Amino acid sequence: MIDIDGSYGEGGGQILRTAISLASIGSIEVRIFNIRSHRPQPGLKAQHMKAIETAAKLCDAEVLGLYMGSQEIIYSPMEIKGAAYKVDIGTAGSISLLLQCIMPMAAFSKGDISLEITGGTDVKWSPTMDYLNNVTCNALKQMGFNYRIEVLKRGYYPEGGGKVCASFEPARLHGFEYERKEEIIKGISHSSKLPEHISQRQALAAKRVLDNRGIECDITVCTKDEVSTGSGITLWSGYNGASNLGRKGIPAEKIGEMAAKQMIQQIDSKASVDPYLADQLITYMGLVGSGSFTTYMVSQHTLTNIHITELLLDIEFEIRKKGKLAEISVK
Repeated sequence: MIDIDGSYGEGGGQILRTAISLASIGSIEVRIFNIRSHRPQPGLKAQHMKAIETAAKLCDAEVLGLYMGSQEIIYSPMEIKGAAYKVDIGTAGSISLLLQCIMPMAAFSKGDISLEITGGTDVKWSPTMDYLNNVTCNALKQMGFNYRIEVLKRGYYPEGGGKVCASFEPARLHGFEYERKEEIIKGISHSSKLPEHISQRQALAAKRVLDNRGIECDITVCTKDEVSTGSGITLWSGYNGASNLGRKGIPAEKIGEMAAKQMIQQIDSKASVDPYLADQLITYMGLVGSGSFTTYMVSQHTLTNIHITELLLDIEFEIRKKGKLAEISVK
């Protein structure tokens, strides 16, 4: 059994997701303690429990200590098998974060995995589903990852109610040296149960900021009446993305402008991947034992993921300065 301190580094749910995923792939028994111990509400929350439950189903794992607020679990996995499940997070908990845990497992499954997940598609502190689909999965495709993800309904905080269908095939993953990839900026500006002009103003404001910098963009506007109320915008180009969610008291124009300015920062950095994609790639690079990328900021999430991946896979990463950028590779 490998012991993992859940308070290490940023001490959040990232440790759980990475550890559970890698333990499942390697059939490694793990004990994770001090789970989210420094958070205002320590221990497991609904979205963490559903991620662990789903992973456990896929590999017939025995789990001890799996309850709301638990700060210690023991996870004992078997072989990962293909399956089809419906998963209801029960809150506006992030669907993309649940998928972060399951996706590496899917590549090493004995059969296809199909999931219908209900929860939050566009919520704070997590990648939007548009980012996961168009940045994360676009990058993983270069490593041989096979997927299909479709957003059927948007789900915003606090009601949730979003629905995503995701299917994955077993894959022969391989290393990839990520280099800067310049493409036209694409995006989606969306809203639900709000006047149609909200999503339009978000898109127009983002386009105006990008146009002023001479940057071409193509932003789709989508307005629907879903279960929950909210809005947001996600932009992407190559292995870089930016997003912003609507909130009370902030004009729609400001939401669009902030997303566009973040996108410009990614482009101006000349890095091959943005800091949010960087931490997600670590798990896959560790599994295949090769690969590299540059990023303009090494986040605490990335350092935490490196620590857990090195611990469970017995490999080593290297971080080197490359001008104003950091190059991360498997040593």
